[in-house]
Amino acid sequence: MNPVENQTIVVRDLSNAEFLARYAQPGRVGLSGGETLVDQAIRRAERHLHPKAEWGRWSHAFVFQGQRVDGQHWLIESDLQFHHKHLRLGVQENRVSKYHDEGYYTALAVLDFGLSESQVTQLLGEALELVATRTQYSVTELFGTLIALRLGKLREKENLLARDRSLFCSAFVQHLFRKAGVDLAPGVTIKNTTPEDLSRCSLPHTTWLLVREAAPSPLEKATAKVKRHVGARLRYVRRKVASR
Repeated sequence: MNPVENQTIVVRDLSNAEFLARYAQPGRVGLSGGETLVDQAIRRAERHLHPKAEWGRWSHAFVFQGQRVDGQHWLIESDLQFHHKHLRLGVQENRVSKYHDEGYYTALAVLDFGLSESQVTQLLGEALELVATRTQYSVTELFGTLIALRLGKLREKENLLARDRSLFCSAFVQHLFRKAGVDLAPGVTIKNTTPEDLSRCSLPHTTWLLVREAAPSPLEKATAKVKRHVGARLRYVRRKVASR
């Protein structure tokens, strides 16, 4: 059934694994946010989409494929994947369990646009075609999108650094949905689409949102320690002055 309006359901009491097991279904969109340098760079660049220049929440997007004969839930994404000195760069299939790590993926969302069965089939068929033809993840195009974010008027134009047979994560998702007759970011070209654009889609849909506070970074821990030390010294000085 197609959603009749936008609805966001906040989920607070599930692990990443439980959340994805409950809400990941074929044709739904997944969004993730994290605290790595790459995640932070993307989220920082998305501040240009916010009237108060607040950072975006999302740094990656993918599409759920469904459960397969191995009993596992799978997804399709365009990503940079490092594994035991092996690099996979481009459109690929991965188990949903990739996103079970709560320390690495601190925020998750699942978006349901109420696609028909035929639309889901068309969308996933196109995704598998891109897997088979080894469509690449283009870091160059990502930089083109960052430029377009800074110069907003370029968002509706072709990516300045566009390459053939290349799609980064959110451009990949937007491409699939347009193939299925759904435009998730009207007025924005496919290769300038960000994960934040997908999360703000105005089309009727349901969003299940799971958010956790990220663990303090080493810098944040060090800063807090310095503040505690300085605060203790100030209190000591005040006591010494008051006792005179």
